[in-house]
Amino acid sequence: MLTAIDHLVIVVSDLEAAVERYGLRGFAVAPGGRHTTTGTHNALIALADGSYLELLAFYEPDTQSPWWRALDHGGGLFDFCVQTDDLRADVARLREAGIAMSDPTPMGRVRPDGYRLEWVLSTPNADLRGIVPFLIEDLTPRSERVPGNTVHPNEAIGLDTLTLAVEDLAAVCGRYRAILGREGSDVEAPDVGGAGQRFAIGPHHLDVLAPTTASGLLAGWLERSGASLFGATLATKSPRRVRLDRQT
Repeated sequence: MLTAIDHLVIVVSDLEAAVERYGLRGFAVAPGGRHTTTGTHNALIALADGSYLELLAFYEPDTQSPWWRALDHGGGLFDFCVQTDDLRADVARLREAGIAMSDPTPMGRVRPDGYRLEWVLSTPNADLRGIVPFLIEDLTPRSERVPGNTVHPNEAIGLDTLTLAVEDLAAVCGRYRAILGREGSDVEAPDVGGAGQRFAIGPHHLDVLAPTTASGLLAGWLERSGASLFGATLATKSPRRVRLDRQT
């Protein structure tokens, strides 16, 4: 069962500069460490609802990685991960929905204090990255993977909504109905010229939007970038929201 959005992946070209930039935006950023198989390192922004933002950069080139190719488009908010309490069952469910998923693969990261984190991942085909999540199941305690400090000067407390921009609304929503085993609800986004369906993944919302006008922000985004993550909204302690767009 898919239980929550685990984290958002924000691909950056320079990790140290990104840490400084997000600090200036009012986030408390913690060092993450080096992944053991992908030539990447990260820093993390933990949120009180259990999700987090991952600032991810390469310390070694990897031209085959979809995250490396994201840098060709300026990087930014590119991918997302969903928690599962039964990875193999959920991989089977996604495959039954016609989504090509990799076999579960062990991965890990070494924190700056030397602690080795371990988990298992399953990822969709490269052409679906950012449209379909990759799935994670922890082997070491998840509490060790996520920093403990969730207090931010900008008062961000959790992920409210993640938004996908798509052209074929029926196809993508059909996939999510199959993945989650339930219907979405209608949602409109007149500020970006879009409408579509909202799906709940645990405590989080996933909005799948298609353009309703050729002159709106969503249509312009699709013309430039194709179907992909469009943005995210973080809840705060106050009624205001912190918005993250693709080039955040």
